Amino acid sequence: MSSADQVEELESSELGTKEYWEASYDTEIQNYKDHGDVGEVWFDEDSQLRIIRWIEKQEDRIKQDDAIIDLGSGNGMMLVELAREGYSNLTGVDYSPKAIELAKAICADQELSITYKVADLLDDAVVRSLGKFSVVHDKGTYDAISLNPDDSKTMRELYIGAVRQLLRDDGMFILTSCNWTQAELVKSFAEHFVLHVVIPTPTFKFGGSVGNVVTSVVFVKK
Repeated sequence: MSSADQVEELESSELGTKEYWEASYDTEIQNYKDHGDVGEVWFDEDSQLRIIRWIEKQEDRIKQDDAIIDLGSGNGMMLVELAREGYSNLTGVDYSPKAIELAKAICADQELSITYKVADLLDDAVVRSLGKFSVVHDKGTYDAISLNPDDSKTMRELYIGAVRQLLRDDGMFILTSCNWTQAELVKSFAEHFVLHVVIPTPTFKFGGSVGNVVTSVVFVKK
């Protein structure tokens, strides 16, 4: 039994379908063309800044010219912010062609050098063609895959294999989730990854218990 079998699957949602995201980014492209609006952040706008600040502090592990990939890059704003901070070897992938179209438009208008590609992370040949990265970043893509109405368990396992393929042996995988707890993420990725550090996120208190709405963890390969 693989480690991914040990967590209970999430209830499926349209957020786990490509059709939903294509329609969403179609609207956002029009809004960007009409108003210069780069679009919405799916959840926890502050987490992007927290992740970037954490990366900046890892000067001994992450150099500014190290290869960094953003999985499910959406409008590409995570990479835009990293580029503004001096990181120069940036790649964004998304399975939505509309998302990549929007990201490329924003990148061109801001005169930044970022590589964007349409890529299905569940396709092994596509994943292998992307190469290896010192940092693999994901905010929300593992969540979306986990909500797929077809076979989320198999898709999660394929995704975990893709991250393992993309990550250099000495690299770091930064994952932010609003659907999975730290314990569930550690369990799901345990076959190939170990927890390196937890990036603090805001907590809430309810009924005497303290919890996190969003979880940000950093994994390294076993």
